Amino acid sequence: MAPRRMDGVSAGRAPSESGTEPVLILGGGLIGLAVAHQLARRGEQVRVLSRRRSEAAGFVAAGMLAPHAEGLSGPLLQLGQASLARIPAWVEQIETDSGLSCGLRACGIVVPFATAQQRDAYPTAVFGTPLTRAGLEFEIPGIGPRWQAGLLFPQDGQIDNRRQLMRALERACVERGVAFEEGAEVLELIRHQGEALEAVRIRRAQGDDATISCRRAVLACGAWSARLLHELPVVPVKGQMLSLQGPRNALKRVLFGPGTYLVPREDGLLVVGATSEPDAAFSKGLTPFGQQQLQAGIEALLPEAASWPPMERWWGFRPGTPDEAPLLGAGPIPGLWLATGHYRNGVLLAAITAELIAALIVYVSLSGRGPITHGLDDRDRELLEAFRWDRFSAGACAASLPS
Repeated sequence: MAPRRMDGVSAGRAPSESGTEPVLILGGGLIGLAVAHQLARRGEQVRVLSRRRSEAAGFVAAGMLAPHAEGLSGPLLQLGQASLARIPAWVEQIETDSGLSCGLRACGIVVPFATAQQRDAYPTAVFGTPLTRAGLEFEIPGIGPRWQAGLLFPQDGQIDNRRQLMRALERACVERGVAFEEGAEVLELIRHQGEALEAVRIRRAQGDDATISCRRAVLACGAWSARLLHELPVVPVKGQMLSLQGPRNALKRVLFGPGTYLVPREDGLLVVGATSEPDAAFSKGLTPFGQQQLQAGIEALLPEAASWPPMERWWGFRPGTPDEAPLLGAGPIPGLWLATGHYRNGVLLAAITAELIAALIVYVSLSGRGPITHGLDDRDRELLEAFRWDRFSAGACAASLPS
């Protein structure tokens, strides 16, 4: 058996054998499209296989860009901050390629607290501006009476993923020559002699099965990832959301409360999320209890919004992991890379995920063909190493990325 390297390529097979076969992206959600776009910009042929893009988390999430407001810590905070810094340039690429706006807004996020002591103990308090009750009322007119202190994170923001980003990213991919096969469910990863990736077996929308030769693929199936690769500790965490139509500029900041958040769009639409239902598995549909939770959150955070007319109600499935952080980099099958398990932070982490995974794939593909002009720096390697898929196992190896 050929030894496995951390770059995802069997040491017994040269990377150049991938030839001109396209990189397959398994999953057409936000993360899959973001990786596809970055690979195409680097000159790779790319093909996206998607069962139903409409059920992707990119169409469901509220679009907060909130590494500080979320109270992240450790490597996940570092990853989130790195992605937040890259988002303006990433969005500019997408808007240039697509000709469409992504709806990025550096609006800032307010996190309210019942007491100043709770505010000061928040994990990311050092990155925010402390607010008194008067400060809260200035930033969020009409905020509920329960909240007596807060933190303003002006560096955090939002993007209109549901209505703008996903459409712009799809068009940017098309303009860059990315091929799409919608309605293609990936049934199996086929390995050459039980080791390196050789092909994928799919079932098309018409009901027929097909096998596609493939030596390079990215698993970006979100909450469904473990169905395809059982070793991955990814589980669905259902979330329900709704939107209200408020007056334009009634709320200028995102309001991130405990269990509920309010995300105002420029046209006055208010996105309200989200329940967290880890025991719901893939059960579809809204539930009275979930909707009651959201309504109670609205009433506590911004009482006047409780009377605004409802627009939509929907649900989706977050890809959860044991530490609520993504699985990035080489997978258990040589030739397969992982970009999944982003849980609550898929929109925030899309930019850094796409950049790291695309750079890694190009780096590995070129490493056997001569001098490499662009690759992974030490910071990239550290980030990828922190989010290895096997970090939860007691016997996780200490192998590192190729130098």
